[in-house]
Amino acid sequence: MTPPTLVFLHALGMSGAEWDAVRDALPDVPCLALDLPGFGVRAGDGHADVAAMVDDVVATIRAHRLTACVLVGHSMGGKIATLVAARAEAGEEGLSGVIGVVLVAASPPAPEPIDDARRKEMIGWTADGPVGRSDAEAFVDANTATPLPAPARERAIADVMRCDREAWLAWLERGADEDWSHRAGRIALPALIVAGVEDGDLGEAAQRRLNLPHYSNGTVRIVADAAHLIPYEQPAALAALIAEHVAAVSATALPEGFARLLASDRVSARARAALLARTRPLSDAASGWSVAQLEAVCALIAQVLPEVGADRALARRVGMAVHGGGDGWRFADLPPDAEAWARGLATLDALTGGFAALPAGDRTGWLTRIDAGEAGADGDVGCLSPAQMTLWFQDARAEIVRQWIATPAAMAAIGYDGFAVGGDGPRKQGYTRTAADDLERWQRDAQVAA
Repeated sequence: MTPPTLVFLHALGMSGAEWDAVRDALPDVPCLALDLPGFGVRAGDGHADVAAMVDDVVATIRAHRLTACVLVGHSMGGKIATLVAARAEAGEEGLSGVIGVVLVAASPPAPEPIDDARRKEMIGWTADGPVGRSDAEAFVDANTATPLPAPARERAIADVMRCDREAWLAWLERGADEDWSHRAGRIALPALIVAGVEDGDLGEAAQRRLNLPHYSNGTVRIVADAAHLIPYEQPAALAALIAEHVAAVSATALPEGFARLLASDRVSARARAALLARTRPLSDAASGWSVAQLEAVCALIAQVLPEVGADRALARRVGMAVHGGGDGWRFADLPPDAEAWARGLATLDALTGGFAALPAGDRTGWLTRIDAGEAGADGDVGCLSPAQMTLWFQDARAEIVRQWIATPAAMAAIGYDGFAVGGDGPRKQGYTRTAADDLERWQRDAQVAA
């Protein structure tokens, strides 16, 4: 699989060129540095409000048919990135390839904290037309911890001077103040939130207060010797953080053909959102397992699904299901699921002296005996009898496989496409050919591209 494409969104007054040095430090990662309407080469397009800029980025992702991408938003671009991510989280068509977010000194979905006097001054710079040279210099210098090298400083100043006057004013007078918090909501996409140590308005404190609460899988990192223009000030350090984040989220990328099918109009937003939710990280705590239980479940998964191995993410999902009420039924001779699993795992450890620490062959031997009704703990209220252990192990195997097969990665691996039978339009596509091995074109395309 190819690495995810980085979709770069720039700050107020800047352009896609602000990412040049960062991109140079990421030579093996596909990149797409956009100019938003009113900035860079699109200065002549005039201004766009927040909603229009979000629509513009969404349209670009769809046009490029990106099956795996990470949004990287700086300052103004950070607000746009979060709102695009929220739409991806909701299962919107064409956005299922968004697998992560990087926010760099990002403006939040809520009104941006900015000193009123400074905002008024910046608005005044365009009273007679676009931002002039001296004011552009003041803007760039005020947003850096130390003066930029001359070539980089000149590029940044030139960008500020060529941006559309209405685009500049639209952000300062309206866009930065718009409150989109309710639309952003809580996003499960993995997010890296970067702040410059000397950024006054959008530094670490502001990022933790205004951006981090929107990301359930968010991490804040601080860049030394930087203020607000981090892509210009510390491109190598920022590139290293981005590369680390991309490596972490790449495991959630789906095969290209499957990802395109999932993003298509054959899938409803509700189904797409539900499937994508199963690719999002869960914490150990969210699983409901203790540390010892989680290790035992991982070892059990490795025995039940040897091709999958000791999959910690799957163990967490099994825990979420078990502690969330189970699958709606149980054997009459077993207690409710959460108690049955606690006692079953306790019995495993009691019998083996620590199931997770055993060699695979010894685990197989014990599970074979359990399956035959030959191993258990009679008379111990915290454990299960041999007969109960046989039943519990049957249920445990079923739950592990059920949680695995419900993930998009497993569906892609076995070529399952039953989720792609009806989108949100009035006509539900379904299947037109139903004979064995008689595939429709959309099925063949998905399998070939995968």
